[in-house]
Parts: sequence; C-alpha cells; structure tokens
Amino acid sequence: MQKFIIISENSLMKNIKTDKPAALLIGIGNSGRSDDGAGWLFADMAAHLPNLHCEYRYQLQIEDAELVSRYDRVFFADASHIALPDGFEIKRIKAAGHFYYSSHLQSPETILYLARMLYDRNPVAYTIALEGDNWSLGTEAGPVVKHHLQAAYTYFEKHLLPADDCPVSFIRT
Repeated sequence: MQKFIIISENSLMKNIKTDKPAALLIGIGNSGRSDDGAGWLFADMAAHLPNLHCEYRYQLQIEDAELVSRYDRVFFADASHIALPDGFEIKRIKAAGHFYYSSHLQSPETILYLARMLYDRNPVAYTIALEGDNWSLGTEAGPVVKHHLQAAYTYFEKHLLPADDCPVSFIRT
C-alpha cells in the first residue's frame, strides 16, 4: 500500500517512500510568546524551498524520532535566550547517548538517539539557534529576532541547504 502526503496548496501528491524531500526542517517554539516563535518563523521563511519539508512543534516529542528517521538531513530551528555572535548559531549535532522519560525534555540530540535506536537511522543534523530578547505574550516577534532570522536564513539558503555535508559547526562572527 502506498502512502501519500499533500505537498502544496494545489493538492499535488508525493509518494513518501520514493519522492521524499531531501531534508527536514523542524521549527520549534511558541508563536504566542513573541520571540519564542522564531523557530516557526524560520520554517515559514524556508517553506517554499524545493527538497525541504517543514514541520512545526511547540516542543520535540518522542514521536518525532519516526519523522526524523525518514530524512537524510534534519535541521532544528529554535529561539535562544543566549547572546550569540550576530544573533544566530548553526551547529552540527550528533545523537545523544540517552533519552528522557519526560516528554518535556526531549532535545534534538535525544530525538536523533531515538531515531537511531528505534529505526536504525542516523541523519546528518543541525541546530539553528536564533537569539531573541522578548519572551512576553504576543504574536509579533521583535525587531531584534527578525534581523537575526534574516541573517540566519540567508546563510542557511546559500550555504547549508544546498550542501550534502556542511562544516561541523558554524558560528557567524
């Protein structure tokens, strides 16, 4: 039995076993907490790119290991409270050596661990940290994080997404 998913507004279909996008981007955050929605905004910016499938999460969950296992490359975009050079950091990550029993503690590295242990898959993965400074209730991201989003997206689109394998880490300086 073939499985299909809708990939665009005009109802084109794809066979996910044979025609999957080359990479997955998971935007993590909460669009109702101002800059905490930066991961979702990053996914919105990248959603039009070919060979990239975007998903949105409030937080990562154990079930995301199955989704991640379907892709060769995975990107996790999320807001950061930490001051970062030029406002963003892109880092290659590896699977953790463990998982958490609580559903509220799953990191990208933990999801990679579960993908390896449960599905024997080990995709190349990166985190994209986006510096924010406004965590209050509200649906509008602030000007600082919007600037950081644009800089990170420009780098992502030009250097990271087209490459099969990228540097272990990149901190924009």
